[in-house]
Amino acid sequence: LAKPDTSRRLIKWSVELGEYDVKFKARPAIKSQVLADFVGDNTPTECMEENPSENERGMWKLSVDGSSCITGSGAGLVLTSPDGWTLEYALRFGFKATNNEVEWEALIAELTIAKHLVVQKIKASSDSQLVVSLASGEYEAREDSMAKYLSHF
Repeated sequence: LAKPDTSRRLIKWSVELGEYDVKFKARPAIKSQVLADFVGDNTPTECMEENPSENERGMWKLSVDGSSCITGSGAGLVLTSPDGWTLEYALRFGFKATNNEVEWEALIAELTIAKHLVVQKIKASSDSQLVVSLASGEYEAREDSMAKYLSHF
């Protein structure tokens, strides 16, 4: 409050907010035990403890959908275990990309996650006919950018 400019601003805000019934209520600090209890209550237990041999018995399902526009690009990913347990991800890419490139990036990201989960069998689906056909070998990559993405498989 030693600076006159700061004082003026505080007085101005005080006058403008004075017509409303605004009251400050300090929030107490979160105790560490409360945080530990929250994490303990909201952590999946049985589904996370799958061993790799269980993955071999069932098919995991992977769904990807990407989108690109002038303001940016991103993707939504859903990985579903044979038991029905789902992992959902939302990605925002920090680079310009076409819709097809976004679909590829989403597919590669989700397959990377599946690899870390030691998934043995997976069925991937996408709304991009080009990406699905290239990945399954039905189409041949004509563009260099598509060939680069296809090399990840």
